Amino acid sequence: MDSFFNLSKLFWFFARPDHLPVWLLLFGLLSLWVGWRRLGAVVLGFDALYLLAFTLMPLGDALLMPLETRFARQLPAQVEGILVLGGGELAEESAYWEQPQVNHAGERLLLIPMLAARYPQAQIVFTGGSGSVLRPGYRGGDVAQDYFDGVGLGARVLIERNSRNTYENAVNTIDALGGVPTGNWLLVTSAYHMPRAIGIFRQQGWPLSAYPVDYYALSADGGRLDPGLWENLRDAEIGLREWVGLAVYYFTGKTDQLFPEPVTP
Repeated sequence: MDSFFNLSKLFWFFARPDHLPVWLLLFGLLSLWVGWRRLGAVVLGFDALYLLAFTLMPLGDALLMPLETRFARQLPAQVEGILVLGGGELAEESAYWEQPQVNHAGERLLLIPMLAARYPQAQIVFTGGSGSVLRPGYRGGDVAQDYFDGVGLGARVLIERNSRNTYENAVNTIDALGGVPTGNWLLVTSAYHMPRAIGIFRQQGWPLSAYPVDYYALSADGGRLDPGLWENLRDAEIGLREWVGLAVYYFTGKTDQLFPEPVTP
C-alpha cells in the first residue's frame, strides 16, 4: 500500500491541470533555447490558449457534472450510523492556529451536526488521517475531534485517524468497528467523490446510503463564461483527479465497477 500511495502522489504532482502550464512553459522555453523554434512557438502558443480558456470558462464542469449527479442525497427514515470521510480539514493550519480550519470540502464536517440532530440515535464515525507525504504527522482526525468536541458531539463520534486514502478509509473503519456493521448507514463525502467511495465500500461488503455534499458544477458543457483562472483550474483538477482515481481503483481491484452506480431497491 505504501508504493500505491507514494506513486499516486508522484503521478498527480506531474498530471495536475494547474501544473501543466508550468511544464509547457518550461518545455517551450527549452525548445527555443536549443533551437527548436517552431516547436517552442507551438508549445508556448498552446500554453497561452490553455490559460486563456481556463481564465474565461469553467471547463471543469464537464468533468464534474457526471460525478456529482451520479448519486442523489438520501435521507432514510432511520439510520444506524453516519460515516464521514475526511478530506475537508486543514490539519497543519489547525494545529498552528489552535482552532479547526477547513478547506473547500469543509461541508463534510459542517453538515454533521444537522444530521446528528435528525438522527439522534445514530452512531457517528469520522475516518481520515493524513494524505501528505511530507507532513504525515498532521491528521484530519485530530481536527475533526476538536470540531466535534466544540459542537458537543465529541462523546458520540468514533474517530479513525490513520487512513491516507479512500481505500484505507474503508478498510480501517471496518476494522475499527469490528467488522461491517449491520443496518442502514449514511455515507457523507463530496459529491464528486461519492461514486468512487461507494464503489470502494461496496467492494468491502458494506453497502451505504449516499449523502453527497460539497458541489461545484453548474453546467454540463462548460460553455458558460465564468472568469476566474484559479477557480476554474481547481475544478478541472478535482474532476480529472477523480476520473483518474476511478480508473486506477477499478484496475487495481479496489472497486468492481469503473463508474459505480446507484443500486435499485
